[in-house]
This record gives sequence, C-alpha cells and structure tokens, in this order.
Amino acid sequence: MASSDTDLIIHAAGPDEGLRLALEDLRIDRYLEAKRLLRATYGDWALRTSRSQVLAVGAAGNKAIDSWYAEEPSDPDALMMRARVLTQRLLNAHRGGLSGRKLISAVNAAGAACKAAADRWPADPVPYVCFLALAQTDMDQRFPHHRAHWNSPPEKMLPPGPWRVLDRVNERDPLNREAYHRMLGVFHARGRGGLDFAQWVTTFAPEGSPLKLLPLYAYVETYRLQLEHRQTASVIAYWSTADKAHYSRQGLYGWFAHADPRSYSLLDLHYLAYALTATGVGHAAEVFEAIGPYMTTSPWALVTPNPQWWQSNFRSARSRALSVTGGRR
Repeated sequence: MASSDTDLIIHAAGPDEGLRLALEDLRIDRYLEAKRLLRATYGDWALRTSRSQVLAVGAAGNKAIDSWYAEEPSDPDALMMRARVLTQRLLNAHRGGLSGRKLISAVNAAGAACKAAADRWPADPVPYVCFLALAQTDMDQRFPHHRAHWNSPPEKMLPPGPWRVLDRVNERDPLNREAYHRMLGVFHARGRGGLDFAQWVTTFAPEGSPLKLLPLYAYVETYRLQLEHRQTASVIAYWSTADKAHYSRQGLYGWFAHADPRSYSLLDLHYLAYALTATGVGHAAEVFEAIGPYMTTSPWALVTPNPQWWQSNFRSARSRALSVTGGRR
C-alpha cells in the first residue's frame, strides 16, 4: 500500500513497538517494560539515548520512575532515568514559567541526579546529555546558574555555552545526536548563535550523520518565531533561498542517502521532507516513503499560521512528492 493511502499514526514511539509497550506501561505507573527496553540498548548509545529521551517525556507526569529508583537506588538504568525525568520535569516547568529560587532549586536537584547517574556508570553519555539540557534554562550570563553553561567556544564565530559538557558527551559517544540538538536548544533559548552553530556542525559531521540536518531545525525555529511575532512574509518567500536549498540537499544526499534506514529518526525524516518540499528542492518521495504512516507534529505544526492545518499540510506535501514518481521508486 502506498504511503498516501494509509491513515496517519501519531505516537511518540513511531514504529518502535518495544518503546510503545514501555510507554503504555509507564502511563499506568509500571516500569518493568522500560527496564527491559533499556537493557536491550546496552552497546548502542544512540539507541539508549533516543529511547530514554522518549521514555522520560512519557514518565515526567507520573511516578513510575520514582518507584523504580526507590526500589533499586543503585541500578544504573534507574539512576539514569531518574536524571532524565527530573530534567524533563524541569524543562516542562521552565516552559510553564518557573523562575527565581524555585527554578534554581529544580536545576540543582536535576543536576544532582545527573551526577549520581554519571558516577554510577561513567561510560554512559546520557547523564551528560541531561547536563546539557539543564543549560537550556540558564539564559542570562549576568546571572548564571553554573559557570559550566557559559564556557568559551572553540571558534570565535560561535557563542559561549556548555562546551565542556559537550566534550564529555563526545568522549563517550562522538557526535551524539541529542547532545548537539540540546546545544542548539541552548542557543535558541538564549536568542543567538543557533544557526551559526548548526552550520558549523555540518562542516565536520560525516556522511550518514543526522547532524547534517541541524540547520533545518534552526531554520524552522527562526520561521516559528517570525510567525509568532507576525514578522514573516509567505512561506515561499522565507524558504526560497540558496542557503536553505543547500542544507536541504545536504540532508538528502549527505544523510538520508547514506544512513542505515534502521537508524533513521522519525523527526529527522519529517524535517527533511518538509524542507525538501518547502524549498522546492524536491526529490522527497523516498523520504515520505520512509516516514510511512508515522507522524510527528514538528515541524508541520510549527510552520503553519493555523495549527489546525498541519495534518492537511503534511498530506498535501506528501501527495505532491509521491505524485512525481507515482509513489514508490
């Protein structure tokens, strides 16, 4: 069945059935499926990072991970997930307006959980990815939460940030996808340096690395802010520039064409599909085929003036792309 004929599936697990079962378990305050799922990631840092990130989002609103940690306080996965969940709760609260002493207290609690997880399993990159996420709440250098969030950059064109923490991640899992997205999130939160950082990363990310797509995320965030403040022209005017077309092609030929399909991030596929269609570069049919029926709200809901249109926009873009080649190639 061609992708255009299928119903859309909107679920945080995407096609990962094991992750889907673990999320369902977490919703009823049970953690055993998550525990089994994380055990299966040993030896694959990328999978451990991506699965634990999704699990933390699903567990932030319940007590499943708190119960696991209470029952097995020395288990490295329980400690890592506790750091994940406290970090996610902090980010959620910060987006909800948490500030001042309450914010600092939450940052310190999450930071202590990250340190405990890092001490328990020093080789694990995930606690350091969580340390990077904490810096997303540290937005004013005049009143820093931690000096490690404001290190000098490796290049003059780049802004200060948690560069030494990024080094700690790279020592354990070079070019970890989430770590670089967290860095981008820090610069977006501070309102400067995001695109420069994303473009710089593509200069050393190898073929097949999802970091080739990082500028597309920066472009989407810029467009989202322009929409929010009513400062943008039409979508065509914004996306029809040589630099955006260049990085869309780089995503297609530098990442998608070389990466193992089993390693594809569903979110990356959606960002690439959107960019290829929005810039007019085209050649998006195979990307939409790789997406299949599995939806993510981003970037589609971020780049439309009416959030209610996002599924229609996706269907329209997919239909146009597939019509060029008649579906599968």
